[in-house]
Amino acid sequence: MKIAFVGKGGSGKTTLSSLFIRHLAANEAPVVAVDADINQHLGAALGLAEDDAAALPALGAHLPLIKEYLRGSNPRIASADMMIKTTPPGRGSRLLRVTEDNPVYEACARTVLLDGEPVRLMATGPFTEADLGVACYHSKVGAVELCLNHLVDGPDEYVVVDMTAGSDSFASGMFTRFDVTFLVAEPTRKGVSVYRQYKDYARDFGVALKVVGNKVQGPEDIEFLQDEVGEDLLVTVGHSDWVRAMEKGRPASFELLEATNRFALQSLQDAADDSYAHRDWDRYTEQMVSFHLKNAESWGNAKTGADLADQVDPGFVLREGLDALGAFDGGAGVEEIVSPRPQSPRPAPQPA
Repeated sequence: MKIAFVGKGGSGKTTLSSLFIRHLAANEAPVVAVDADINQHLGAALGLAEDDAAALPALGAHLPLIKEYLRGSNPRIASADMMIKTTPPGRGSRLLRVTEDNPVYEACARTVLLDGEPVRLMATGPFTEADLGVACYHSKVGAVELCLNHLVDGPDEYVVVDMTAGSDSFASGMFTRFDVTFLVAEPTRKGVSVYRQYKDYARDFGVALKVVGNKVQGPEDIEFLQDEVGEDLLVTVGHSDWVRAMEKGRPASFELLEATNRFALQSLQDAADDSYAHRDWDRYTEQMVSFHLKNAESWGNAKTGADLADQVDPGFVLREGLDALGAFDGGAGVEEIVSPRPQSPRPAPQPA
């Protein structure tokens, strides 16, 4: 299942995403962790030394390799250069799995041991000197979106993404790639402002949004969050001596995390498991296609000089049971198992 952590800057989303990753690893669950924030702090929160965190390979720097691998033998994609961040998979595309070894992970992921349990860590990478003044950070997270679109995840497998602060993730279709989005909010007016933005933007897309109250000091803080976000409030987290020690670079064994906070993390896992159990693979694929067609019409066709709507495989639905090249395991063809899905109509051109 795919899980996002979002929130305003300073809300504690990176700290909470790192705690959730540690919780999953302690339960021996397979985890791919992705730092998709413009401020690359997830590696350090998972215990990497500053130099090691800075040395993580940047997904954006390996975009040509990622595209070439994922393209596979898909006849609808003439070359890797024709792929954009929203290009959907089809028959012949190579798909990613959480637990497999592949060239993308080899180039872009590093294994971090958390109390002896391995976690794959990937990072979009920071701005380079060449990017300053000429590049938008959303160009960096395009590699993450492409990988998520081609990733077949199963139950008891977790992809945890620490997203960029605020509501910037709505600048792409990536916000629909997650089974659940945990919005970390402090008990302040500013703390819940991003929640309101997310709630409004996500309303028409079936996004499962749960609020995690952070830095809660007492009943008044809990009451404030309940009044502001209602039933979307999943759990609250207060002060943690374990976290304070971690932020100083001296974490104790994770089993010593306070019981109340361990309970909160288990509540997050339960909510994620429940959301994945209700995933609609057809809708998941349709949303992927819809955003691709919008991007193609808006800028992709002009950039590549091709009609990128032709990349959509109208009979393909991403779902469990697909093999590495987009066909179903067990010898049955896609046509026998996947009912044809009409190609989504192209959006009408907007007046200038």
